[in-house]
Amino acid sequence: MRDVGLAEDLAQDALVVALERWPESGVPENPGAWLMATAKYLAIDVLRRNRRLERKHEQLAREMGIQLAMDAADVEAALDDQIGDDVLTLMFMCCHPVLSTDARIALTLRLLGGLTTRDIARAFLVPEPTVAQRIVRAKRTLAAAQVPFEVPRGNELQSRLSSVLEVVYLVFNEGYTATAGEDWMRPALCEEALRLGRILASLAPNEAEVHGLVALMELQAARAAARVSSSGEPVLLLEQDRARWDHLQVRRGLTALERAERQLDDSLAAGSREGTLGAYGLQAAIAACHARASTAAETDWPRIAALYAALARLAPSPVVELNRAVAVAMAFGPGAGLELVDALRSDPSLERYHLLPSVRGDLLAKLGRPAEARAEFERAAGLTQNSRERAVLLRRAAACVTVPRTVAGP
Repeated sequence: MRDVGLAEDLAQDALVVALERWPESGVPENPGAWLMATAKYLAIDVLRRNRRLERKHEQLAREMGIQLAMDAADVEAALDDQIGDDVLTLMFMCCHPVLSTDARIALTLRLLGGLTTRDIARAFLVPEPTVAQRIVRAKRTLAAAQVPFEVPRGNELQSRLSSVLEVVYLVFNEGYTATAGEDWMRPALCEEALRLGRILASLAPNEAEVHGLVALMELQAARAAARVSSSGEPVLLLEQDRARWDHLQVRRGLTALERAERQLDDSLAAGSREGTLGAYGLQAAIAACHARASTAAETDWPRIAALYAALARLAPSPVVELNRAVAVAMAFGPGAGLELVDALRSDPSLERYHLLPSVRGDLLAKLGRPAEARAEFERAAGLTQNSRERAVLLRRAAACVTVPRTVAGP
């Protein structure tokens, strides 16, 4: 089977079967495995049906039967692989090198990551129609190239790892801070990304960036309980009750970061030129700075600013620069941070990015410029698609009260 559109249809058909049967038979112990098995049987049925339409009747019956058995076995072999997880297996399948990196990631996020086209567009900071076109073209490219739905092996598996890591990373990000909707977080996406990351770490134990990504997700997810108030409102990092952080998960994250660093040391000892953490490892190191600080005041902001500078050199992007500006402001004062933020205002990719005016509003408020800060918070509230975040931004705007100057008496 070499048609991603057909594969998508089969997945939908399997869900329909589940909706019909589960109310009577009950939800199976492993719903994912049940759905995958059902999709396999449906795929085999499609192969058989297509063969019957293509072949003559009695004359080639025996020959057709042999071929059918082979096709069914091919489907089973393609889906029963060494990875051991159906979702991860399909991610590796979708991240085929015939597609551009952006197309691979967009297609995989849409089909398997639980993200909408809008979610993906906001993650890439591009218009929604652009992402929609990427997904359509990716499906057509896979179909035209007759790409088989099979698990890559050896070097080919390794070459797709970076794309799979980015998909897992973006799924986690959407779960950690939902781009739209009524909820500040989507915990199920965080949990799924973490599950996939841990499997990847066991499959590729010598890859520092895999451990770096797991460390990042563990450390970020450890804050989940403190990031949302009892009423569902967002609680910003500096205002969180750190006693509510999951300290067992923090230790897991720090251990994963140590593995990433140890793997780099081993690579250097073996003569590798790669001696620094990758993008995920650097972000994990930043998260570790927060995790190691028992109070917000103890946070090592100069180190965080330095780590963001390293990240900007390794993986330059306006979002990384915006985060660096926040760290610089915390380490060296809001004026220094505002200078960096203002340099980003002309970047077209940030034109509709709500966090740019949000950060700028925060820095202006700290500099005692409430009227300007209020305008920035209101602009950020108008750009965000998340209702919880919008409410927080509007409250911050309302809090920016200009104190009138008093006139001295005669």
